Amino acid sequence: MNPTMLLRLEIQALLDQYIDVIDNDRLEEWPSLFVEDCLYEIIPRENEDAGFPAPVIRCDNQRMLRDRVISLRNANIFSPQHYRHFLSGLAIGHADEHAVEFTCNYLVINSNQAGESLVYQTGRYLSRAVATNDGWRFASKRCVFETSRVQTLLALPI
Repeated sequence: MNPTMLLRLEIQALLDQYIDVIDNDRLEEWPSLFVEDCLYEIIPRENEDAGFPAPVIRCDNQRMLRDRVISLRNANIFSPQHYRHFLSGLAIGHADEHAVEFTCNYLVINSNQAGESLVYQTGRYLSRAVATNDGWRFASKRCVFETSRVQTLLALPI
């Protein structure tokens, strides 16, 4: 198989696993998709475009991601939310055998307890994955959202 196509399939598999654990409420698995010394951010596009380093959420290691999940499960109070992610436009950037940079568009639909499904957030992932013994893992994942405001409590990972 063409090495470029194989890499694309491997990165798509990482993205599919990422959204599967979020959309199917297996959040305890979410931090394992990142390396220990990682970056996870959710930032408005306006801030990104203007060069303002002001994310809505920033975690700079895997322990912070685990703490976020523990907080979601035990400390935070919010009405149940159900996400469904839809991805498109995967574009592979710089890549070698150890690391790959890529972007991908995302759309998140939120279904609430009343049975309403609404666009929760749209944007793009700016990601860097590194090769590990367990396969590709995120070294950084920046969720740059274009939705003008966060419509409800930003509780679950994007």
